[in-house]
Amino acid sequence: MLYLTETEVRELLTMPLALEAVREAFRSWGLDEAECTVRERCQTDQAMLHTMSAALKRSGYLGFKAYLTGRHGAHFHVVLYRQDTPQPLAWIEADYLGQVRTGAVSGVATELLARADASEVGIFGSGKQARTQLWAVCCVRGVRCVHVYSPNSEHRQRFAEEMSRFLNVEVRPVNRPDLAAADKDIIITATTSREPILRGDWVSEGAHLNVIGSNFLSKAEIDVATLRRADVIVVDSKDQARREAGDLHAAMDEGSLHWSEVYELAQVVVGRYPGRRKQEEITLFKSVGIALADVAVAARVYELARQQGIGREVPP
Repeated sequence: MLYLTETEVRELLTMPLALEAVREAFRSWGLDEAECTVRERCQTDQAMLHTMSAALKRSGYLGFKAYLTGRHGAHFHVVLYRQDTPQPLAWIEADYLGQVRTGAVSGVATELLARADASEVGIFGSGKQARTQLWAVCCVRGVRCVHVYSPNSEHRQRFAEEMSRFLNVEVRPVNRPDLAAADKDIIITATTSREPILRGDWVSEGAHLNVIGSNFLSKAEIDVATLRRADVIVVDSKDQARREAGDLHAAMDEGSLHWSEVYELAQVVVGRYPGRRKQEEITLFKSVGIALADVAVAARVYELARQQGIGREVPP
């Protein structure tokens, strides 16, 4: 079994590679050539264990992601298998892998849902997930300017400076949340907020939203007015969103949104359901994070590591 550390994953994994892997994985799922289970959680008084798995039938890879969260932080890993052997192929540390795969899924959604000429971006959040979200969006659209809002002025200033250099795009910090949404073509929410930080009346016609910060029913980054204004709503997995997408459930509870009006990304990728139909439509992608993307990206990282002789063998 090949063991890959966080450092080695960072050396191997790029956003273009992740976008390609995720795009193909969702296409396979839309063609019934992949399977994905919903996340399961169990806990003690001090920690919570999260597990999720997926199978890619065409490539023959299967795997699971597991991670523990608690007062001392979090640790993520993916264990990868192939269908023709019972022994695991790889054990991959997966904090960075998870950040990049989440960004890549939003990138694929942005390809399908954002206007082709989208160039102005607003982002809520200045942490690790916000960085990979913006990276992915800049890979699929010709972004010219970004406004970032975070309640911590030092964090948003640092994010703006670092991402301006990394992406060669103008990133400006703003001191009010509405300034990160007003007149933006693409709006990203990547925060840990439990209460809505984005209001529907801040969103302009024709905008696309990537809402990715919450995967608990008790948390929501957007208000119900945002959902009422959205013309197209897409999720990565309906089954998992029913359990975890707190951003959607307030609108479900009041009856202004029904699951029949929500599409899955895989079905949009293969053309069974429409993405954006008109320039003025508001489109929204809600991600809760699914194992399909973890396993697809982990498989590409594993293949590259084998080709380049990176990692070390450990007993399975």
